[in-house]
Amino acid sequence: MKKRQHLGVLGLGFVEFQTIFWLSIWLAFPQQAAGLRPIREKARTWSDEWLFGKKQVSEAGRFSAWNITGTYRGNWKFLDSLNSSSKFQDFQKSNGNSVIELVAVPTKITGVHYVQGVVVFHDVFDNEQNLGGAQISLEGVYIWPFRQLRLVANSGKESDSGQDENNLLSDPYHLLGIFSSQVFQESARDRILQRKISPRNEMDKHCNIEIAAQISRVASSESNGDKNYYHMEGLMESPGVGDDGDCFSPLFLNATSLNVEVYYNKAVNYTLMVTFVSFLQVLLLIRQMEHGNTQSGAAKVSIVMIGHQAIMDAYLCLIHLTAGILVESLFNAFATAAFFKFVVFSIFEMRYLLAIWKATRPSNSGEGWETMRRELSFLYSRFYGILLGGILIMYEFHNHMRPILLLMYSFWIPQIVTNVIRDSRKPLHPYYILGMTATRLAIPLYVFGCPHNFMRVGPSKVWCVCLCTFMGLQAVILLLQHYFGSRCFVPRQMLPEKYNYHRRFNQDASRNTDCVICMTAINLRQRTSDFMVTPCEHIFHTGCLQRWMDIKMECPTCRRSLPPA
Repeated sequence: MKKRQHLGVLGLGFVEFQTIFWLSIWLAFPQQAAGLRPIREKARTWSDEWLFGKKQVSEAGRFSAWNITGTYRGNWKFLDSLNSSSKFQDFQKSNGNSVIELVAVPTKITGVHYVQGVVVFHDVFDNEQNLGGAQISLEGVYIWPFRQLRLVANSGKESDSGQDENNLLSDPYHLLGIFSSQVFQESARDRILQRKISPRNEMDKHCNIEIAAQISRVASSESNGDKNYYHMEGLMESPGVGDDGDCFSPLFLNATSLNVEVYYNKAVNYTLMVTFVSFLQVLLLIRQMEHGNTQSGAAKVSIVMIGHQAIMDAYLCLIHLTAGILVESLFNAFATAAFFKFVVFSIFEMRYLLAIWKATRPSNSGEGWETMRRELSFLYSRFYGILLGGILIMYEFHNHMRPILLLMYSFWIPQIVTNVIRDSRKPLHPYYILGMTATRLAIPLYVFGCPHNFMRVGPSKVWCVCLCTFMGLQAVILLLQHYFGSRCFVPRQMLPEKYNYHRRFNQDASRNTDCVICMTAINLRQRTSDFMVTPCEHIFHTGCLQRWMDIKMECPTCRRSLPPA
């Protein structure tokens, strides 16, 4: 009985000693964080391996060590309504988004992981430099039995150049540097420029930044396999150096870890969607080119409308290619999407553009090669000039991308105006109108309508409804022009004077009453709608001349240009 009591007292003492030990590490960390950095592993004997191995197994039996290494995304906000600091008055906003990168490495002390990371606060500064955010390097410890994370601002001092290669690889500073270079794609020149303009240096000089956070595991609603999600909630305080007071009011941090595999899967699915949409657009372009394969049919199509769509596809090609270069692991997927967009605009749309340009200049088709080459060079220079000018405009007004997108998705308007001016009959196939309208809406609806898109753009139902309504209205007008006439919605008082092919003429005049198209006689005593009279006073059957005008807008007898019917 006494032996059991003695063992119970020893067990209780051990638990109390362990609790006091953890609390002492927790409280004393801000002054001794550098002493907890992992040192280079040395060779162990078999007795050391057995001893340390048994200790790790026994501790892991009661606690499950969570690997908190990863990317966390969330938000920050001041506990007060506004920042009460007089030292950093650039803190104009009370909340914003934040991104935290953490790398946790086990130490010689069981249950303690050394953590190094970077926290990026977006929407912090609102000054004339338009920096928009602040980046702070952190280091600390993660006490995983208590799920407690303690971080302080990193001093930023570089390691001694005399360290050997093994020590460099074992130092978490360099592990974090490798990880950050892959995530942020930041060059040495960018870091130097950032140090010159970023307020981070001032914060490091005058602030002792401390973060205390609690780590918890959250259940995922998606089928992501065995991937664990972690949630971080904590407080960031910044007591000033000396008697300066707090640098800024306490910040509340709230972030959740991201599953990179799910992010990559979403990006791959997006590229597959873009590839499929591009393939459909190729089929629709082939159908439209077959619909207007004659000179007269190509001349009815607006060259501005086709050029507008070609520029849009060129932009999409450049965007996807740039995304593939920046994210190396997704290069194949984005390069495939960029290739299909390149095929759409460089082969099919540019070929159709040249066919329309050639059809609109029949009078100059017999001129020399030098004249044609000069006009063709002028066409290409305008196309690529507008392409480069649009890039500069979007870069300059990148904060107003939605109005720019609305302008880019007005590509049907030039065709509507052309139909009204020329009174063209059925220039576009209905399948081409409906198909292009639907496929062009796929990418913006994914970006602004899908709540779980890989770009993490917040959904906007109002914007999606406005864009769909705008595009649908253009498509409806084109279909009305196709079935009811190009000027069906224009009041008669506003219509220009139009030549009447079914006009009356003097039947007593001597003239040839045979149709030179079908070589049959024309009964002039029938209704005037059964035959058509050209401005050059030649008579043809109505059906014969309409089919002829679908091929050429020239008189079959004298080759004089004909006005629209």
